Amino acid sequence: MVIKKIAILFSGEGSNLEKLLEKLHNQVFEHCKIEVATTICNRPNALGIEKSRAYGIEPLIIDHTLFENREAFDKALVEAIQNSGAQLTVLAGFMRFLTPYFTQNIKAINLHPSLLPLFKGGNAIEESFASPMKVAGISVHFVSEVLDGGEIIAQQCFEKTEDMRLEDFEVKIHNLEHELLPQTVKNLLNRK
Repeated sequence: MVIKKIAILFSGEGSNLEKLLEKLHNQVFEHCKIEVATTICNRPNALGIEKSRAYGIEPLIIDHTLFENREAFDKALVEAIQNSGAQLTVLAGFMRFLTPYFTQNIKAINLHPSLLPLFKGGNAIEESFASPMKVAGISVHFVSEVLDGGEIIAQQCFEKTEDMRLEDFEVKIHNLEHELLPQTVKNLLNRK
């Protein structure tokens, strides 16, 4: 059985991290077994740390505030990912702009809470909600030097309703994320 290893990067509460661990870690599929080789967090007090530990994975904490610049942080990140043996890195709520040093050395995918190429950046949910568009959704894309600009791998959408509140909208976004991200990772890795 071929083992495919992933690294998961996160910064916050870790709801997508938890879904990836639940649906993929040590799971056997048609063509491979997927193993989470490492989880890495850039914030020492993130709630997701305990979620990682609940699956028996001690997260590596690489505090970005301890580095002199973005590239120095990215070099530490790249080294940790390469040392883990991960073939694919999954950004699951990892709130850092990554430098070309990272993007040129690591194959990574990112989850974004809008239908790219619309609403890039950190306010995507609010901007998408406030837009006149009748649909909203999420995207999984390859990480590139351009913020939220890499090749789109998968998207899912839903219809917005006139009576929808921002809180309901966010719940819909997160529910889609919890399904699409693990499914996309499985699709990328579970090949002959």
